[in-house]
Amino acid sequence: MFRRIAIVIALASACLAQDSAARMEQVVQAHVPSQRFMGSVLVVQDGKVLLDKGYGFSNLEWDVPNTPTTKYRVGSVTKQFTAASILLLEERGKLKVEDPVKKYLPDAPAAWDKVTIFHLLTHTSGIPSFTSFPDYLSTEGLPTTPEKLVARFRDKPLEFEPGAQWKYSNSGYVLLGYLIEKISGHSYRAFVQQNIFTPLGMKDSGYDVNSAVLAHRASGYTRGPNGLVNANYVDMTVPFSAGALYSTTEDLLLWEQGLFGGKVLSAASLAKMTTPFKQDYAFGLGVSTKSGHKVIEHSGGIEGFNAHLAYYPDEKLVVAVLANLNGNAADELAAKLAQVAHGEKIVLASERKEIAVAPAVLAQYVGTYELSPAFSIVMTLEDGHLMTQATNQPKFPIFAESETMFFLKVVDAQVEFVKNDKSEVTHLILHQGGRDAKGVRKPSKPAK
Repeated sequence: MFRRIAIVIALASACLAQDSAARMEQVVQAHVPSQRFMGSVLVVQDGKVLLDKGYGFSNLEWDVPNTPTTKYRVGSVTKQFTAASILLLEERGKLKVEDPVKKYLPDAPAAWDKVTIFHLLTHTSGIPSFTSFPDYLSTEGLPTTPEKLVARFRDKPLEFEPGAQWKYSNSGYVLLGYLIEKISGHSYRAFVQQNIFTPLGMKDSGYDVNSAVLAHRASGYTRGPNGLVNANYVDMTVPFSAGALYSTTEDLLLWEQGLFGGKVLSAASLAKMTTPFKQDYAFGLGVSTKSGHKVIEHSGGIEGFNAHLAYYPDEKLVVAVLANLNGNAADELAAKLAQVAHGEKIVLASERKEIAVAPAVLAQYVGTYELSPAFSIVMTLEDGHLMTQATNQPKFPIFAESETMFFLKVVDAQVEFVKNDKSEVTHLILHQGGRDAKGVRKPSKPAK
């Protein structure tokens, strides 16, 4: 009797896994024909592989398909490897994360007197990110050294008192790589190779070098006015320890299994690495809750490539999405695939039913909605159709599912308008990537 029940449960579990895998394939395929996604995807839950495939092409000129072993630049996913390297040095007594940076860089500017390694790890140092400097695009293709990279931002004033605020800073993680080299006596490239990649058997990962002949390396693409084009050249000495690594989805699984399986850091170090300080950010990792599920994750973006790596510890769920086409697809897919794995219902853009809404109703939504001081969404009514334009992004139409809920077709996102008890539109909610962001409607300017 008990054996029969066990067999029934096992069969039900297998059917559920098959259903999840089939739905995951539908989710990814919704992005492929329109060339919104090219890359590789891996989803593994509690040791079971649910999806492990490549989509599109690693090289469009030669029609070389992407596979699970295609190598991609992972951008800022690099930061967690840098953070782990710092913690390894701490375990060996070479440093403490509470140490001031000046302990190891005596000639550091006076503005850095209160900046600690902890501040660098958590993006709370106040050191401005050199990738936001006006000259960045004109310098990203030029080879450099860690010393020269640090020189770009060392004399810039801090944007805030160390520890007081959170602001993403590639400069901070470049400085961490520089510290790793000075303290360990090895290059950053050699340190991560010898202490992380080799011990974990990550044979398809490393520090990318432009001149190297690298088997199965994907070419990076971006979208131009008339279709896909080759991405701009970036010399990989520039992103350095903030974003210069490459990997595969299968190697990133080895990393997640090693990191959270106690093969890389002690339990105490791992706890440090995964404890958020400000804005849900820990050491090279974001730590938050989505739909009731704890997730430890980070995305990455560099010319021609986007990446997203997520680990849900309670379910032992790993989702790795690597793309060789710039855009939001990697982040969107990672969120949607996790939702499928959790048994949540998702609706694809192609499955949404568009309805007609009277122009008078649409006119109520015209205005500017501020999601943050630096990011707003502007709604306009053009030829009877509601259009949306986010800060520094193109303008797109949005389509009604109801009088208050709309969706975009160019990305998997929904916009919900919210009214007060006087039927006045007060704000919108942007539903995208498993997150909900509130945009407060700004008062309209009086007509002149």
